[in-house]
Amino acid sequence: MTIPDSGCFMDNDTSCLPCIPEEEKRIVRELTEVAESNLKEGNLYYVLTNKWFMDWQRYTGQDTGDYLLDEHSTGSQSSNGGLLEASYRPGQIDNADLVLGGSDAGWDDLEIHRTLEEGRDYVLVPQEVWKKLHDWYKGGPALPRKLISQGVVHKNFSVEVYPLTLQLIDSRDDKNFVIRISKKASIRELYNRVCTLLELDLGKVNIWDYFNGRKHSLLSVSDQTLEEASLQMDQKILLEMQRDGFHSSGFRMDSTGNELALVPIEPSRSSVTIAGGPTVSNGYSTGYGSNITHGNGLNSPQTDAEDGYDHLSTMTKGGGGGLAGLQNLGNTCFMNSALQCLVHTPPLVEYFLQDYSEEINKQNPLGLHGELAIAFGELLRKLWSSGRQPIAPRAFKGKLARFAPQFSGYNQHDSQELLAFLLDGLHEDLNRVKNKPYIEAKDANGRPDEEVANECWENHKARNDSVIVDVCQGQYKSTLVCPNCSKVSVTFDPFMYLSLPLPSMVSRAMTITVFYGDGRGLPMPYTVSVLKHGCLKDLLQALSTGCCLKSDESLLLAEVYDHRIFRYLENPFEPLSTIKDDERIVAYRVPKRQEGLTRLEIIHRNKEKCMSDISNGVDSKLLGTPLVTCLAEGPLTGADIQPLVHLMLVPLLRTSALPSNQVHTSKKNASGPVNGYNSQTGLKDESTDSMELEQTSNGESSFHLSLTDDKGLIRSPIDSDFVFRQGQIVRVLLEWSDRERELYDVSYLEDLPEVYKTGFTVKKTRQEAISLFSCLEAFLKEEPLGPDDMWYCPTCKEHRQATKKLDLWRLPEILVFHLKRFSYSRYLKNKLDTFVNFPIRNLDLSKYVRSMGAPPQSHLYELYAISNHYGGLGGGHYSAYAKLIEGDRWYHFDDSHVSPVSKDEIKTSAAYVLFYRRVKGEQEKAVAVGEPSNIRMPS
Repeated sequence: MTIPDSGCFMDNDTSCLPCIPEEEKRIVRELTEVAESNLKEGNLYYVLTNKWFMDWQRYTGQDTGDYLLDEHSTGSQSSNGGLLEASYRPGQIDNADLVLGGSDAGWDDLEIHRTLEEGRDYVLVPQEVWKKLHDWYKGGPALPRKLISQGVVHKNFSVEVYPLTLQLIDSRDDKNFVIRISKKASIRELYNRVCTLLELDLGKVNIWDYFNGRKHSLLSVSDQTLEEASLQMDQKILLEMQRDGFHSSGFRMDSTGNELALVPIEPSRSSVTIAGGPTVSNGYSTGYGSNITHGNGLNSPQTDAEDGYDHLSTMTKGGGGGLAGLQNLGNTCFMNSALQCLVHTPPLVEYFLQDYSEEINKQNPLGLHGELAIAFGELLRKLWSSGRQPIAPRAFKGKLARFAPQFSGYNQHDSQELLAFLLDGLHEDLNRVKNKPYIEAKDANGRPDEEVANECWENHKARNDSVIVDVCQGQYKSTLVCPNCSKVSVTFDPFMYLSLPLPSMVSRAMTITVFYGDGRGLPMPYTVSVLKHGCLKDLLQALSTGCCLKSDESLLLAEVYDHRIFRYLENPFEPLSTIKDDERIVAYRVPKRQEGLTRLEIIHRNKEKCMSDISNGVDSKLLGTPLVTCLAEGPLTGADIQPLVHLMLVPLLRTSALPSNQVHTSKKNASGPVNGYNSQTGLKDESTDSMELEQTSNGESSFHLSLTDDKGLIRSPIDSDFVFRQGQIVRVLLEWSDRERELYDVSYLEDLPEVYKTGFTVKKTRQEAISLFSCLEAFLKEEPLGPDDMWYCPTCKEHRQATKKLDLWRLPEILVFHLKRFSYSRYLKNKLDTFVNFPIRNLDLSKYVRSMGAPPQSHLYELYAISNHYGGLGGGHYSAYAKLIEGDRWYHFDDSHVSPVSKDEIKTSAAYVLFYRRVKGEQEKAVAVGEPSNIRMPS
């Protein structure tokens, strides 16, 4: 695609005329499309401050984006969903708020604040876009970053906003230097960068991995990447000079070449060996840090451990094992929390302490050729070695990033999301099925659920068979019902964990103002509770009950914006998610049968303040909320409108403002009511009496009415002989004089509440505690699918918003509950700190399981680990509680720090992921009567 010349109207003279906003927008859009169609490693993207970019978007008439704000964040937002009014042309680009230090240095020397978030603090634009914006607006500083490729299984491109920062220590004089280099750069490039910086001969330089101030491995000149070498952000590397004639003598020399000391070179290892198993090249110093002997009598290799262990004794199931912490490598508390829960999972401990080499699946394209499983097993062995020195999981973090690139870098992530990817990765690396068979799914066709469930489970096991499936996977029944044809679809699907919504996240409070379409009463707001993922039908049902709707009435929903009807909500299956919390929704009570009826909209405007605007057709002085009613069948003329308008306004009449002789009851319904509605007006008539407001002699109560278009702009005055076409929407503009405002209380039309007051304006109230069982019941409750998760009905041949019902069918030995504390909307992300009361023992799920299985299994569970999340979304922190396999003592694992904790302290509102283990046999009986349960790892 060829981009035409910008035709920019600016030159280097700052006094030149600005570019046309639409032209700028077009050029940037086309340049972006070209860049995105040609993604490759090494392409440059530029970091641009979001403040300036949003100003430019407003200037060019664009949506300012769907970035999320924390519940505690502040900042301006558009009241109309992000699309802001056109603004002035922005000034120079100013990225100063993004960088540390001055802006005079080159971009390699500019460090970006580590706490920045894309979409909130900065955006990334392609190189050509940056060039155009900089040509037009000048400013800076320029912050180019390279596009890199990440992942092995799931390859994707990402911009390396934060290059690897290394602290180089020159052993000759202990001077420090900062090296910023891509983590995808090779060790050879690192050597070249250091030699250029210090003017050294490449052949006389050794660079050591100097993590935690200890030498771990010599970085040999090669094409291995720094990421593969497990180098971490801000870690130290050590420069040593070689003696003449020796490649790596270990002698340290100062800058003049004099020897300082003799330091023995520590051997590096380039492979990991599981005793009796495969050797996997990985390029980092490793080892289990212990002497462990397996069945073949071979010992695991020993090295000086990268984690800070000097000497580790033999791994045992007891003897102080399992009490080592994990170092934080830079916002990795989320990973440490999940890992501590997994490495204290008894079946996994038993499995990875044994020789699992024969089960490593190197051929699986969905795995990491066994490298992730080996890295996890090695880490688990270190943690279960005697000793309490914290371990730095550098090698494991590198392997995980290759399998799940989203966890690379040094940003905070979700511990549950990491847990899901890790379990999936371990399963694929350990899948005993080397060649997955093709299995065609069969319909139930009325067969018994037990038969279909067993068939689905066997089909799943035929393709997925690993220790993870053995102990962590269960099965649930999913029932879908088409809302159109009532087609029922039943499937049985596996699960690895259960994500339970908190009840406050399942339902949604909505405030809707209900207006009478016949002038019988004042508008009244009603707050109802509906399913968050429900549809308009659910809202109408709840609202009908709340306002005592009669059998011959129905509700007409509408959104009011800028004192007009912005849209009618008439599709009963429209998702409630389309209604935002800051919108104003009204409901009009109208006849149940509306076919052929004319709909009358009455829009309000202040007469005195807008007389000068009438001739210009502008509508800047609209007020209040429109009134809507349905008119009866038959021809209607302009002469019929005025009395109908008076009748609609009767509830607003200030009776104290008028003499009683100006209001009287008149029996004019000669035709009689039809279904309770006047056949002439279509308005509800409780009797044959209807309230009318007589015009006074001076015409004080006679309103000025005009026909308008859908935007409220005046088309023409209402002619009494004008005939309205049946079934159309008639919009009437009603102008209020000061006198008429004295007669009527217009505040009822003006005080219209929002659907829901969000966290921006309402102080968060303390929420009541809920139970784990109520969360589970909310998870299993029947509800409609979300708008982004529609089901393709095989009968209708269309996607439908079906109702879905889940039932637990088969429970695993290890049952993981994820409490969905985080919620996201377009402009708000929120965390619920609701306290969930969960049992530590005697979690009995019998009544929730539909199948007992053959033979029947226990549905009684005991808690053994918790992943906790503290604080908000932006600056939160993770830790873990875990119980040792032997004994009944709990410990708090907070990164490197490990401390005992009482059982009474582990139940907090920070609980995020709960880990339970099935209680079996005699242990089940012991727990049932309240005796202590000592769960021991099977031998």
